[in-house]
Amino acid sequence: MDLDAFIRERLPLKPTPGISEVRLHCATPRSGLMRLAEADPDFGSPYWARPWGGGLAVARHVLDHPDIVAARRVLDLGAGSGLVAIAAALAGASEVRAADVDPYALAATRLNAEANGVVIETVLGDLTTGDVPDAQLILVGDLFYDQDLAKRVMNFLDRCRAVGIAVLIGDPGRLFLPAERLVVVAEYQVADFGDPQGTSRRAGVFTLAP
Repeated sequence: MDLDAFIRERLPLKPTPGISEVRLHCATPRSGLMRLAEADPDFGSPYWARPWGGGLAVARHVLDHPDIVAARRVLDLGAGSGLVAIAAALAGASEVRAADVDPYALAATRLNAEANGVVIETVLGDLTTGDVPDAQLILVGDLFYDQDLAKRVMNFLDRCRAVGIAVLIGDPGRLFLPAERLVVVAEYQVADFGDPQGTSRRAGVFTLAP
């Protein structure tokens, strides 16, 4: 199956809720994502097919405060749709990389970046198990839904901060968010996927506590 063609044809470009500057290829009830699952036994949860609350908060914060990313090398960890990476590029980052363990997410990120007129390098793999990246800022959205993943992410972010890399985390209060380790920078009302239509919740943008 031609994945690029499938995404372009079956996941229409839509303005992102609360972030009119960015359009994303988003799934609809008629997108037929089960066709991808049937064609690929390794197909995982298509979280890349829609925006999530933490990413919405970080993206909005970066676009409202472009000085955070301007002229900096930025890594979007767990990129999903690429929303946060796209926001960083639009806000003036000198270089943006989007990392994810899911090749479908990186395909969506590439197409979403193209649709928004920005250039993003995609990296396939779990960077939390490797060396500290060549970045000046790491942006993280919605990676605290699983306990083991949350531990790996925090260990990785601690290593990054130890060598001077700044960190911003966006999250709407998922179960394994280590709130005691974080400092709130800003809060935004966001429409998190799975919530009843027309409702919103508060999502925070955080740095690591000293």
